Amino acid sequence: MSQYEITPQNRVSRVPDRGHYDTETIYNIIDEGLICHVGLVQDDQPVVIPTIHARKGNTILLHGATKSRLMQYAQSGQKICITITLLDGLVLARSVFNHSMNYRSVVLFGRGQIVPDEEKMECLKAFTDHLLPGRWDDARQPTATEMKATTIVAIPIELASAKVRVGPPKDEAEDYDLPIWAGVLPIKQQILPPQDDPKLAEGISTPDYIREYVNKH
Repeated sequence: MSQYEITPQNRVSRVPDRGHYDTETIYNIIDEGLICHVGLVQDDQPVVIPTIHARKGNTILLHGATKSRLMQYAQSGQKICITITLLDGLVLARSVFNHSMNYRSVVLFGRGQIVPDEEKMECLKAFTDHLLPGRWDDARQPTATEMKATTIVAIPIELASAKVRVGPPKDEAEDYDLPIWAGVLPIKQQILPPQDDPKLAEGISTPDYIREYVNKH
């Protein structure tokens, strides 16, 4: 599948030319985002919960404590909506009304299903690799007790859309001659130099894969 079906549920209706439905754009945003927001309705009460995610093919993975509200709902097979947003810049127009942001966002729709025990370890590796590539092989693996206390839910993406804004502000024609600065303040998420744990054992230095990750980002 290279593009999601466009339906009334996932169609971008406001500024539709910013809408994207191809998997390449959508997957790239999912993979770059470090956190997602999961929307659900429980007992007639809407709730949005931020959490870590990972992607395996066309499936979103969520994990948490077995008895948590999110895990209980996500594995029930009810509808779930997930959003991820990347902020790329503040768009400052001459008119306050035309101020905006440059961004990349996705809205995903699906239903959750619990991941069987024999597949949980592979999924936990996917979470760790999404957080920091190379960390899984360097850190201690989960114990049987930790695995038992953790539920992983797989959510195949049924429908999805991305919305992307790029470029300078768009002012009214009569405002371009105003003596007001206009433009974009770019925003970039930056990984700063690592800070050692105060309880770090003597003689342990920052691994090369972490240094490389910091330099890359």
